[in-house]
Amino acid sequence: MSHAPYDADVIVIGAGLAGLAATAELADAGRSVLLLDQEPEQSIGGQAHWSFGGLFLVDSPEQRRMRIRDSHALALQDWFGTAGFDRPEDAWARRWAEAYVHFAAGEKRAWLHGLGVRFFPVVGWAERGGYEATGHGNSVPRFHITWGTGPGLVAPFERRVREGAARGLVRFRFRHRVTGLARTAGAVDTVTGDVLARSGVPRGTASDRRVTGSFSLRAQAVIVTSGGIGGNHDLVRAQWPERLGTPPARLLSGVPAHVDGLMLGVAEAAGAHHVNRDRMWHYTEGIENWNPIWVRHGIRILPGPSSLWLDATGRRLPVPLFPGFDTLGTLEHIMRTGHDHTWFVLDQRIIGKEFALSGSEQNPDLTGKSVRGVLDRARADVPGPVRAFMDKGADFVVENDLAALVRGMNRITGKDLIDEAALRREITARDREIANPFTKDLQITAIRGARRYLGDRLIRTAAPHRLLDPEAGPLIAVRLNILTRKSLGGLRTDLSSRVLTLEGEPLPGVYAAGEAAGFGGGGVHGYRSLEGTFLGGCLFSGRTAGRAAAKAVG
Repeated sequence: MSHAPYDADVIVIGAGLAGLAATAELADAGRSVLLLDQEPEQSIGGQAHWSFGGLFLVDSPEQRRMRIRDSHALALQDWFGTAGFDRPEDAWARRWAEAYVHFAAGEKRAWLHGLGVRFFPVVGWAERGGYEATGHGNSVPRFHITWGTGPGLVAPFERRVREGAARGLVRFRFRHRVTGLARTAGAVDTVTGDVLARSGVPRGTASDRRVTGSFSLRAQAVIVTSGGIGGNHDLVRAQWPERLGTPPARLLSGVPAHVDGLMLGVAEAAGAHHVNRDRMWHYTEGIENWNPIWVRHGIRILPGPSSLWLDATGRRLPVPLFPGFDTLGTLEHIMRTGHDHTWFVLDQRIIGKEFALSGSEQNPDLTGKSVRGVLDRARADVPGPVRAFMDKGADFVVENDLAALVRGMNRITGKDLIDEAALRREITARDREIANPFTKDLQITAIRGARRYLGDRLIRTAAPHRLLDPEAGPLIAVRLNILTRKSLGGLRTDLSSRVLTLEGEPLPGVYAAGEAAGFGGGGVHGYRSLEGTFLGGCLFSGRTAGRAAAKAVG
């Protein structure tokens, strides 16, 4: 029996960062590629374009210049303490974790540097943990911000892919939505689906879903790099784990609507093993974008450690659930309070120094690679993008006295959940602890500890002071919402990015990378992330998939 000729050596499904990394490797190896994506061409780069560009690096020159002592052993200890691997299907994820930490402590920075990627000199400290040495969190700062943020990281990979297209090796098929994978021989070699109507909508906004035709394409191998489920709230709620309580009634979206997770079901129907679907990463510090690009567009606050974090009724969150310490631990606590929002209470001195907003569009100085802009930000009382939220954000209350602040907080929720007298007692008690360099308040201890790190003292942590000090005002309250972001589970893969079946055997012809593969192995992060590991996971697994597929079809 004869079969139709191949349309390419490899078909890559998804033109986000993982798909670009895989395609670039294939083209560099001389393989022909069809790069498919359901979105229009202006959305190339996917979610990575919107990101802050944070990357997890270990023992980097940037760390050493900031007097940070890091090591492969310490990073691996942090990774495994955070991941909490405890399932039989975690076997490949563990091996991916070891390989990724080795990559982050080894060639990752030099590889990216060779592609033209540069980093902001101050290393950030995300997910600080606050538990024992073998528990969750980064023991040291490891969050390296790409100079140029997400677009600056996407650019060299898009350039390599477009160079491949100029050589005739890469062909793009935008507006192609995959609905099926099939075999015509032993291996999966046929990709079928819908051709969607042409769309000129701006990047990130919802595109037309009208079907104008169908397609069937064949290749020797298929790489799935279609992303996760964060834009599909129905799927997020369906996969919500019991350990995180009841799914929130109100969710903001940290990713565009096309991040729908549907390709995971297509791969599963073809025989792929989708594991750890109950592991997910959502942020607790989401604010409604006053200038949204997509529906329910939320922005995450990257907080310093000083804001007073209150539940919906005005009670302080328990130790060590301080800003920036334990994202999922905080989420679990919030979802057991009976409410799905919390509050930061702070003042202008804190917001000016400690609030960064995640996202390329919220950091025009870093995204635009403007040294002058970065210096202007450092000199400003409040950075421009943060000031815009103070002035226009639906979740912000700015007042000169506490009574007015509480009235504003209750006005936003439409319920009198915050009692002024109780909140005043809480803040006054906290303020008394500032009088000495020692204290029983562990958040204040954490603030003082953070300022021992040069980077935090320079640009990320305000000097300890009384919240009710008029000189530090006005007072600010920020309602925080749950913000969807990443799937931590995905298609199970071996160390060559080959997709595995339920029996643990390779699904012939199919590879996966990026969020669709749980960033490697079906869940390289386990239950929790150390941050800065999503973009890097896309690059590492995409590179691996591209190289493995190039070798297999060569």
